Amino acid sequence: MLVKLDSPKILSDVIGIISELVTEVKIKVDRDGLRIVAIDPANVALVSFILPNHAFSSFEVTDETLGVGLDSLKSILRRAGAGSSLIMQTEDNTLKIEIQDKIKRVFTLALIDIEAEDKQVPNLDFSSKIEMSSQDFSDSIEDCSIVADSCSFAVKDSKFIIEAKGLNSARNEFSGDEVKIDGINAKSKYSLEYLQKFSKAGKLTDKIKINFSDDYPLKIEFKAEKAELVFVLAPRVENED
Repeated sequence: MLVKLDSPKILSDVIGIISELVTEVKIKVDRDGLRIVAIDPANVALVSFILPNHAFSSFEVTDETLGVGLDSLKSILRRAGAGSSLIMQTEDNTLKIEIQDKIKRVFTLALIDIEAEDKQVPNLDFSSKIEMSSQDFSDSIEDCSIVADSCSFAVKDSKFIIEAKGLNSARNEFSGDEVKIDGINAKSKYSLEYLQKFSKAGKLTDKIKINFSDDYPLKIEFKAEKAELVFVLAPRVENED
């Protein structure tokens, strides 16, 4: 494998986000591009990342699976600044990472064996689908995190509502003028700890898609021109106060 990215910031940002969920991943590389699918240790969240072949300025690959520790990979990728280009190449049992800017810097990352089974994004049917500003979503999640550790997503009376209740409460309500709503009334609750991590992916794209149903897993999609990042989160099912 030998691939080159002229704008490595997307890869650096995404690896930083994924590293908050898992510590090591299998990176699959084939003729279509680079792909990561992983589940966090608590089996609560799944993340899928696709960097298609057209995102690379050079892409010479055979089918390969690379096991890497994310802390080390994240630290290396963060050394690439604005205007840097990135070359990744497999050599023996290592991943050689070359950062080219005013000087050439070369890092060697040992590949690791990861025993976990290969994961796939599950096929899910959703009753409610929302398209909204990634900034509005991030702001709503931060509002809710002030008052509780979970929040509910609801479609009701042609409005999309993000709401958290504890001793205090927070409620963000969106009409069809602010968000695109497709579906029937539904409501489900999710962990804000995870949602705060997911919302950091808003830096990839201005718009996001939110998919959910009554007491059902959540799927959030961040799709940019040269990358796709998807999260699936188990619902928090509990008695309402």
